[in-house]
Amino acid sequence: MRCRKFLRTLLPALLLAAFFLAGPASPTNSVARAEEKAAAAKEENVYKGAVTGVSNKAKTISIKVGDKTEMVKFTDDTQGLEYAKEGEAAIIEFERRGTDKIATVIKPKLAKLPAGVTEMQPEELAALVALGPEQGNYVLIDSRPAARFEEGAIPTALSMPVPKLEKSGQELLPADKGKLLIFYCGGPT
Repeated sequence: MRCRKFLRTLLPALLLAAFFLAGPASPTNSVARAEEKAAAAKEENVYKGAVTGVSNKAKTISIKVGDKTEMVKFTDDTQGLEYAKEGEAAIIEFERRGTDKIATVIKPKLAKLPAGVTEMQPEELAALVALGPEQGNYVLIDSRPAARFEEGAIPTALSMPVPKLEKSGQELLPADKGKLLIFYCGGPT
C-alpha cells in the first residue's frame, strides 16, 4: 500500500523530469527527417547507367541499371535529351505518372577520377602551354583517335589514342617520372 502511494506521487514527478530533460519533439528534427525522406525518395526516382536504346517514335529511353534494363518515357518537357545517346552513360531523373516513369532531367554521367589524378582547368593548361613543355615540365597527351588529332589539337600535344596507350603505353610515356602528364580527350570526364 505504501509502495503504491509512493509511486503515485513520484511517477508524475519522474515523467515531468524526463520531459524537461529530453525536451519536446524538435521541429528541426522533424524537418531534417522530412528532408532525408525526400532525398531518399528522389534517389529512388533516379537511374544511373549506360543508355542502351532511344526510340523517338515511342518516346522511350532504355538504360542499363546494374543487371537490369529499365525503360522511361520522355516528353517535349524533358530536359537534357541530348545526353540520352546509345552507349553513353547517363543519369535520368524521372517522376511516376500512374504506371509510367517519365524522364524529367537527363544528365551525362561523368567518370570519377582515380585516386591521385586531378582535374586541370583550361586556364591552368593555357598557362603551361604558353611556357612550353620544357619550361612547364609537362607532357600533353591527346588521347582522341588520330583522325580527330589531325583535325586540330592543343599546341604542344602528342597524339596517343587510347587503344595505342593501352597496347604500349609504357613505351610511349616519358621516362622522366618528374614530368607532369596531362591527358585530354573529346568529351567530359
